[in-house]
Amino acid sequence: MSSGSLKVNEIFYSLQGEGPYTGCAAVFVRLAGCSMGCEWYDTKYSQKTNALMHPEEILKEIKKYACPRAIITGGEPCEQQIGPLLKLLYKNGVEIHIETNGSADIDSGLVKCLTVSPKKNPSEAMLKKADVIKCVIDAQEDSARQALQYQKYLKPGAVFCIQPEGNKQENLTKCLELIKQNPQIRLSVQLHKLINVK
Repeated sequence: MSSGSLKVNEIFYSLQGEGPYTGCAAVFVRLAGCSMGCEWYDTKYSQKTNALMHPEEILKEIKKYACPRAIITGGEPCEQQIGPLLKLLYKNGVEIHIETNGSADIDSGLVKCLTVSPKKNPSEAMLKKADVIKCVIDAQEDSARQALQYQKYLKPGAVFCIQPEGNKQENLTKCLELIKQNPQIRLSVQLHKLINVK
């Protein structure tokens, strides 16, 4: 890999389908690769590197669209050296959102919205920096209990969301019960899957 380049899986223009920015237009920059290997991971194709791109090339792709918002996602974007990309995007007026599992710590000072969706061993520092902590609720009996433990890291003004894995009814029911018991929690469903867009 050439110096300064990033492993990119895809760049596309769509709607944010999850979290508090649901329904907002955004350019998605999906970086390739993640070392975690979650069993229900719904973008396994993102492991593949389809291009090596310098930050300037990524900015050029983003600028093709009439949208000032870019979501850096993966894979796991924070496993790559994204600092130069963030500085370039910020300098050029791009509103930066990052979606990460929180396992690798980064400087989030230029980021408008840092979403941490903890899986295995998230960084405590990243949880404390997060603007959004989003936990996936699945069929595992203790998934709700595990999710609730991350609330203690919320900084003032941050949002805590729970999301039913795969939009499955049994997981949604579990989420609704949890929110009724903890009304400060928000529900996040995968809107893009419901309306069948990428």
